[in-house]
Amino acid sequence: MGKTLFDKIWDAHVVQNVPDGPTQLYIDRLYCHEVTSPQAFDGLRQRGLRCLRPKQIFCMPDHNTPTHDQDQPIADPVSKRQVDTLASNAAEFGLTHFPMGSKDNGIIHVVGPEKGLSLPGMTIVCGDSHTSTHGAVGAVAFGIGTSEVEMVLASQCILQQKPKAMRITVNGTLGEGVTAKDLALYLMAQITTSGATGYFVEYAGEAVRALSMEGRLTLCNLSIEMGARGGFIAPDETTFAYLCGREYAPKVEAWEKAVSYWQTLQSDADAVFDKELAFDAADIEPRITYGTNPGMGIGITEEIPLKGGVGFDKALAYMGFKPGQKLLGTKVDYVFLGACTNGRIEDFRAFASVVRGRTKAPDVVAWLVPGSWAVHKQIIEEGLDKVLQAAGFEIRQPGCSACLAMNDDKVPAGKLAVSTSNRNFEGRQGPGARTILASPLVAAAAAVTGVITDPRQFL
Repeated sequence: MGKTLFDKIWDAHVVQNVPDGPTQLYIDRLYCHEVTSPQAFDGLRQRGLRCLRPKQIFCMPDHNTPTHDQDQPIADPVSKRQVDTLASNAAEFGLTHFPMGSKDNGIIHVVGPEKGLSLPGMTIVCGDSHTSTHGAVGAVAFGIGTSEVEMVLASQCILQQKPKAMRITVNGTLGEGVTAKDLALYLMAQITTSGATGYFVEYAGEAVRALSMEGRLTLCNLSIEMGARGGFIAPDETTFAYLCGREYAPKVEAWEKAVSYWQTLQSDADAVFDKELAFDAADIEPRITYGTNPGMGIGITEEIPLKGGVGFDKALAYMGFKPGQKLLGTKVDYVFLGACTNGRIEDFRAFASVVRGRTKAPDVVAWLVPGSWAVHKQIIEEGLDKVLQAAGFEIRQPGCSACLAMNDDKVPAGKLAVSTSNRNFEGRQGPGARTILASPLVAAAAAVTGVITDPRQFL
């Protein structure tokens, strides 16, 4: 019997199988940010340990970094302490550190792939659930807890129970105005936010293969919101073209050898998955959420269901919506473009394509936050900054920003935000804030009309 791609990568990294216990798995790349790493470094100090493979570890602040005036000291004392602590820990333990404001900085899940640090066939971990993003290059990538961060710092290994394997195949072609974000939101609504619990998901099918690398990164980013341990896509020519020439990608002869190996990273034709699901891309339209988890979503022209599962009534009460209500035309207060979900250059191109020649609605506060300084640079090189500025938008500096209420970019209580981020939990974007998750196209349409609007009328 053939092997799944997940089995191939996992098995190649097994150091030992603990009898009646977890697998000791070798980790190729550890990413550290400022929120989940301080206690891990303290643990090393208490045990008198150093990092086993410091060259495999990269540190970057992103959650607590302000998205303005990054050349000035961070005003919030808690944020400043966390960012400064990461810098001092990286220096003490001899780790590569991309500090705030440097050309290498940004959101770690954006910078990793764009610098060629995340490569096919790797095992990648970070103390952050959305580490699944890096699966887009054909890697087994997943989030871990702080105690596990310490484990990897010390041993470059981790103890893990092996997840089951699921394949989600999306057949056909996505329609006009339908993006990877819409595809992910659709899958969540179909299988629920717990439907992939205990599984590692491989995405396949014509619609997935047609996605750009940015789209694949978005799709894999949201795997965790289905309950999955992670999600990934087998590498192909799209992957190789994206990685070629990246700073940390293999060079010259090493590149040819790497690609020869990467081309073998496919599930065998006779591989058996623990679960298989298939969907038709033609069934998907631009989507929005209406509740307080990412699976509570509808097509943008649809009505909120008349009834739902546990927490349905509570979620609608929090959002101020009613069963059977259409959300088209609902007034919007804030729009956020960014996060590790949609902070890449393709997302800014999409947003600019809608607002070009139009003007931001006067009552909308818009935060446009690149996922990295490299994305910021490309926005300027492509002239997108001029398009956005002409429409009344300001481009902020890179960081996690309004994805989560851990920095200055908080949505006020009661205000409704259309957000390209990954979670719409109660208070996720600020205490009492109400969040509708959407694609960059839907966000742009809301930003220029001031209400929830089907972006297809602008395309």
